[in-house]
Amino acid sequence: EVFKGKKNLRLLTTGSLADSSIEATVFKQVSGGFLVQDKDVSRITLADLKVVTRRQPSEQELADLFFAWTVAKHIKSNAIVYVKNGATVGVGAGQMSRVDSTRIAARKAQDMATALNLPRPLTHGSVVASDAFFPFADGLISAADAGATALIQPGGSLRDKEVIAAADEAGLAMVFTGMRHFRH
Repeated sequence: EVFKGKKNLRLLTTGSLADSSIEATVFKQVSGGFLVQDKDVSRITLADLKVVTRRQPSEQELADLFFAWTVAKHIKSNAIVYVKNGATVGVGAGQMSRVDSTRIAARKAQDMATALNLPRPLTHGSVVASDAFFPFADGLISAADAGATALIQPGGSLRDKEVIAAADEAGLAMVFTGMRHFRH
């Protein structure tokens, strides 16, 4: 009824829209072909998490881990996110190595702390999310050196045992999600 008075308007009936909760395939054109990956529509719950270290995350760490995991979902490849008290304090992404992303995110957090004249780095007491597994312990150790106390990552590396041992040695809590957010 509203559109009947519009002279040059054409309306088409298309039926219902597709259910956006259904997983879809994402295509990205690259030189010589396409990169095909599933659309990341996954969500995690407490039941999805597997604590793999001796130390359990605290309630505050868990809340921050969930938030950091959500932020990491929306950042491109090799994403590392530092979160403290419900706020993102450092992000590193798009690097060739996870340890470089970890260091960049920590440096950004340190730069902000310096700009705000804070007495300690924003990463002190933070948690870290990684969009894909840590292939080596170096990224995790870098996060611990920056002051992180807990990590969330998918797990699934051939070196998971080494990474878990490094987390235990550093006194970190670490949880595996069993799913990754890594995207191109």
